[in-house]
Amino acid sequence: MGAGNGTAVTEFVLLGFSGFGSLRGPLFWGVLCIYLVTLLGNSLIILLTLADPALNSPMYFFLRHFSMVEILYTTTTVPRMLADLLASCPTISPASCFTRLYFFALFGIAECCLLTAMAYDRYAAICRPLRYTTLMNQGACVSMVGASYLMGIITGTTHSIFIFTLPFCGANTIHHFLCDILPVLRLASASTFRGEVGNLALAIAFILTPFLLIIASYGCILATILGIATSQGRRKVFSTCSSHLFVVMLFFGTGTVAYMRPWAGSSQDMDQILAFIYTVVTPMFNPFVYTLRNKEVTGAMRRLVKRYIWSP
Repeated sequence: MGAGNGTAVTEFVLLGFSGFGSLRGPLFWGVLCIYLVTLLGNSLIILLTLADPALNSPMYFFLRHFSMVEILYTTTTVPRMLADLLASCPTISPASCFTRLYFFALFGIAECCLLTAMAYDRYAAICRPLRYTTLMNQGACVSMVGASYLMGIITGTTHSIFIFTLPFCGANTIHHFLCDILPVLRLASASTFRGEVGNLALAIAFILTPFLLIIASYGCILATILGIATSQGRRKVFSTCSSHLFVVMLFFGTGTVAYMRPWAGSSQDMDQILAFIYTVVTPMFNPFVYTLRNKEVTGAMRRLVKRYIWSP
């Protein structure tokens, strides 16, 4: 880190759970259960989409990568969160903090891009069915997934390098339970104007813009659904898309509120509540909305159980 006036910070203190007192024990077990459900559920989706030939469509190709990113995304934050809940005064070194910030940005941006690609896949399948196999061929799907990871790597690298080069002297208490961009920027000893502008640009490019594109895609899908003659056909298409839309609204809704409002006057408690939702709660819903509400996935699950568990 750059040197400034005063003593350079050698560790940060995370104060996110300092006010919970006796509730930290129950919160630890609650977060642990949510984390295990997230790991097991998303791992099951990856296994099913790899093992069952019926789940070989572009939608499940994207879903497999989305589940993998969800596992990595939560693993970047939740294990450290669990350790901090057990610690009396949780601290983290600057190097570890910036490393976690890098991976948090990488997987968060990749998740935003993958959700956008999944929305485009549903748009192509429902609104352009005759051109679907051309639009969503294997090369196009691989390119979309690769671009999602590449955008995450580029964004995470540039933001981490910028923050890592800022001087941190004196104040070392982060009023958050994770090393996110805005809480860390508040501690810098130099001007953070470029960081604020960069964070706003990041939010517009990878939160607001994908959110608007997804809403536009589902607007076209809704118009197409209303044009379907039979009510059974409308229910089938709506059931396919509603689960994805639920995840999108929960993830992008909390992310938009957290990163698009003026951060200097924002409530620290509200920041932590929103961060808890999009880092811990939302990834848990992914396995439920994509399995319990999806007949193809539940059918693949039954076939897998019959093949490996109940077979003679």
